[in-house]
Amino acid sequence: MKVQANGQACLLEALWPTDAGLLPASLAAIDELLEDPDVYAPIRDLWVACDKKDGTAKLTDARPTIAIVTFVRLMVLKARSGWGYEALVREVADSLHLRRFCLIGIGDAVPDESTLRKLCRRLGADTVDRVVGVVIARSAAQTGFRARAARVDSTVVEADVKFPTDAGLAADGVMLLARVGRELAGLAGVGAPRVRDRTRGVKGRLRRLGRSLKRRNGEAKQDVLQITRECGDLLALSVAEARKLHGHLAADSGACQQAAAVVLAQRIADCERIGEQIRKRLAGEKITDRLVSLHDRDARPICKGKLSKRTEFGYVQQICEVTENTTGGRGYILAPATAAGNPGETTLLPATLAHIDAAGFQIRELSLDGGFAKQATLDAVGASGQEPVTVSIAGSQEPSSPRTRRRLYRYRSGAEGRISHLKRSYGLRRSRLKGHQGQRTWCGWAILAYNLDTHAIRVQ
Repeated sequence: MKVQANGQACLLEALWPTDAGLLPASLAAIDELLEDPDVYAPIRDLWVACDKKDGTAKLTDARPTIAIVTFVRLMVLKARSGWGYEALVREVADSLHLRRFCLIGIGDAVPDESTLRKLCRRLGADTVDRVVGVVIARSAAQTGFRARAARVDSTVVEADVKFPTDAGLAADGVMLLARVGRELAGLAGVGAPRVRDRTRGVKGRLRRLGRSLKRRNGEAKQDVLQITRECGDLLALSVAEARKLHGHLAADSGACQQAAAVVLAQRIADCERIGEQIRKRLAGEKITDRLVSLHDRDARPICKGKLSKRTEFGYVQQICEVTENTTGGRGYILAPATAAGNPGETTLLPATLAHIDAAGFQIRELSLDGGFAKQATLDAVGASGQEPVTVSIAGSQEPSSPRTRRRLYRYRSGAEGRISHLKRSYGLRRSRLKGHQGQRTWCGWAILAYNLDTHAIRVQ
């Protein structure tokens, strides 16, 4: 009988046929690795640290919730399948072998999707990255993995936002301030300043904008600029009213009013930033550090030179795959290196090398593309714990042997295919979690699922 997450065996499962609920070979290998309690040590350390910081004993005395072993398995299934939270709960509830994998008895309820959402946010990116490191270490030890080479490349993880335009952002700001104003009307009290809802006016201008773009001539461009100016003017009026409401809330001594004033101040600052971007565009000035969404403030425009998508909106992740050879073998992917904004390849390289050091690997060959600066790369390698025999940078530092050069060219180009694989099969194309930390968490679960599948392939 399979023991469930609560430590009890299900008697009903003892009456099943022998092959009922058997796990597929891939899930069976993952299940065996996830039975190691050391995999969950980073999560336990997080709860202990939270208790120590808050002076509580939630780890032992708080209200019982979902078992962490079940939560991790559910999140692995989510990353492998591409299901949403609701679809994940529905599919697991309807499948014997998925219940068995997640340690949920046939008579037990599957955790609610809202519980999974909250835990996913609460664990955070750093904890997930530590779990990834433990899984790689355990899998490498079990399968006799010997690191030889690493290939590093960066990609864009798109934020979950629509394509931004200046007029569209101004419209979003108008609607956002109107909604926040309505929500705070009761808290502000009678006689407080109000934020007028200008949604109808700004949406009418967006419809005019769409009609103007169909003409595709010089007059249309002038009309677009004029409509954008009008949207910016409406946003400025809403911001002025929101500032009066903020002053009223800030003058109140109530704790709720003070907290609401802080939130409203952030919304006002974002809308003013959009108004400034519109002003600079109309004046022909350069815009740096552009805000592309009011709902994901950390997302940035990133140009990677793709013909299909000249500009993407999201975050840069540097992916490092460590392999046993350079002839096509599937390796382990370390926790991605990332930073806010639009960092360059060389900027993220020290963090990537630190991840290789933390994993305990010593690589002999490091293959990079032409986006890495030669001297900065060599300095970063020298400052790390790695001592590769060959550091190949396409176009600037290449091996003298033509045979080795061609081999490392092919090896490095495989990083593009690996990134495409992660985007197609593990959800790395677009992060559904907001903010910089949210996308780190999203990518961490994707990398964990990939490494568990790699372990399953290696042990079969």
